[in-house]
Amino acid sequence: MKKWYDEEYIFTIEVTGYLRGNHTEHLCRNGEEIGDKYTGTYGCPVNEQGYGICQKMMQILYGDMQAVRSGGNLALVGGTGNNEKDYVCPDGCVCFHMTAKKTGAENFYTGKYYEE
Repeated sequence: MKKWYDEEYIFTIEVTGYLRGNHTEHLCRNGEEIGDKYTGTYGCPVNEQGYGICQKMMQILYGDMQAVRSGGNLALVGGTGNNEKDYVCPDGCVCFHMTAKKTGAENFYTGKYYEE
């Protein structure tokens, strides 16, 4: 992989709690623990150990990540702020909080990076 474009946003997804009990054994295949953090820009967010976020959770996050990249306001779709939102995983086990932070880089499309 040769990443050549500095993305406009960095996303942090933190595990904030559980809906069932106080652990994820036998419920969550990723073994999420409260305080775990995933970060990423355009690719799938990874944690400090280099493991990626759950595939099922990524399906939910992707649409909101694209909304942020296009100037959308997550508060208008249930977020806690313009660039913040809480989620529950598809299995109903783990609670997450996503925060998007602008990096200062130019937007991929308006910056015409896709043109040669």
